[in-house]
Amino acid sequence: MNRANDGTGGTVGTGGARGGANLLALRSHNTALVLDLLRAAGPEGVSRLELAERTGLTPQAVSKITARLRADGLAAAAGQRASTGGKPRTLLRLVPEAGHAIGAHLDRDELRTVLVDLVGTVVGERRAPLDLGAGADAVVAEVAREAETLAAEVPGSGRGAGPLGVGLFGVGVALPGPLDHTRGVLHRVTGFPEWDGFALRDALAGRLGVPVVVDKDTNAAALGLAVGGERGSFAYLHLGTGLGAGLVLGGSVHRGARTGAGEFGHQVIQLDGPPCTCGARGCVEALCLAAVARGDLAGAARVLGVAAANLAALLDIDQVLLGGRTVAAHPGAFVEGVAAVLRARAHREGDHDPAVPVRVAPGGLRAVAEGAAQLLLGPVFGRGDR
Repeated sequence: MNRANDGTGGTVGTGGARGGANLLALRSHNTALVLDLLRAAGPEGVSRLELAERTGLTPQAVSKITARLRADGLAAAAGQRASTGGKPRTLLRLVPEAGHAIGAHLDRDELRTVLVDLVGTVVGERRAPLDLGAGADAVVAEVAREAETLAAEVPGSGRGAGPLGVGLFGVGVALPGPLDHTRGVLHRVTGFPEWDGFALRDALAGRLGVPVVVDKDTNAAALGLAVGGERGSFAYLHLGTGLGAGLVLGGSVHRGARTGAGEFGHQVIQLDGPPCTCGARGCVEALCLAAVARGDLAGAARVLGVAAANLAALLDIDQVLLGGRTVAAHPGAFVEGVAAVLRARAHREGDHDPAVPVRVAPGGLRAVAEGAAQLLLGPVFGRGDR
């Protein structure tokens, strides 16, 4: 793809058709700054002068960026505000319905997809059974069908360059790891080694005709939480059909040098413990899921708490957020059980600060799917990376 300077600190793609506004242009640094401020301003809007003051850009650069955003339908007038001198200032707002993204959460036995607008509001949702062990062809076909069904709800769908139509930034896919987030290639997904080496991103992008981003379910949820307003450094612990962690350190998702960070469920805490599907023994995931299966919620929470306390001590994080279907079914038991272990650890170590707080993550059962959509939208607003 050829690129030309856009005059505002970014690049504009000059080749390759796609539905919706030019994604490379939107992802220029300066444009992302402006878009993020427009989103934060809400329907009341913000003036060009304020945008220049808050971004440090020149008024001319801001005018050029906002003119392009208005031409693309992403920004619109939001009335006027009286000026202290001269003519009233025109206010601009983001147009939420001007762009959408699809987020897909592939669990081991269920597929949940959401359609979100530019501000992250869910405007469509679907659920379907899924067998992650049914083979790549069957899984890719099912994800594509659900995405195409949701994409039909996007205004103007069917008129774009790709099968999913205009106004769609792409599809974010989140599923159990480990995997290579950068290339969109799966590794030996715990319990499903047959996925090792499968290029899921390319397979779906070829099928759907729009950009696709693939990440671990926990990383996607953590990104969604950070974009949604969670501050500082935190760990998102997801307990459902498996157990994993998404880490946000200093406001950014931490994936590690090989995108393998957060394999939380496979830390060994009992050397002679029961076998785990990863091949080791005594993993947190194996111990925790076994306790859940026998109805010992207190025991499961205690195991999760021990692992969470190890993580909190290692990374010195600000808070622990819990999610996943098992937590959603028994939120009180898990929050109190994990918090009790963290309080005991802090007391035992003579820590003068309060124990790391524990609470249920916002977003409920669709937090991962919503976070998967932010894999596409977050970078547009400078709130994530690809």
